[in-house]
Amino acid sequence: QVQLVESGGGLVQAGGSLRLSCSVSGRTARFYAMGWFRQAPGKEREFVARITWNVGITNYADSVKGRFTISRDSVKNTVYLQMNSAKLEDTAVYTCAGQPSASSGYNYWGQGTQVTVSP
Repeated sequence: QVQLVESGGGLVQAGGSLRLSCSVSGRTARFYAMGWFRQAPGKEREFVARITWNVGITNYADSVKGRFTISRDSVKNTVYLQMNSAKLEDTAVYTCAGQPSASSGYNYWGQGTQVTVSP
């Protein structure tokens, strides 16, 4: 059974940094890409960042570009989201997701980890 488990969430002051991790297990074939999404209270889930596993091509939402960095560790089968210069509006539940192929959607999701940015 494929599992995506996030960790690293918590409380961070505005301007501070936090690193989220997403560990993938139970899947022998590597995902085509991994993404991070977030959902703030009362808002729709939104895309944050994405990385293709083999080549490492990255994409970011405009709201986090220049502040967040997505990366992957193929040995540990883990994807990271480095959050720098945190803003109050970054407060949300962050969830990682796996895209099995270039033609598929994100079919595998983690449970999410809470990130709260304080003034």
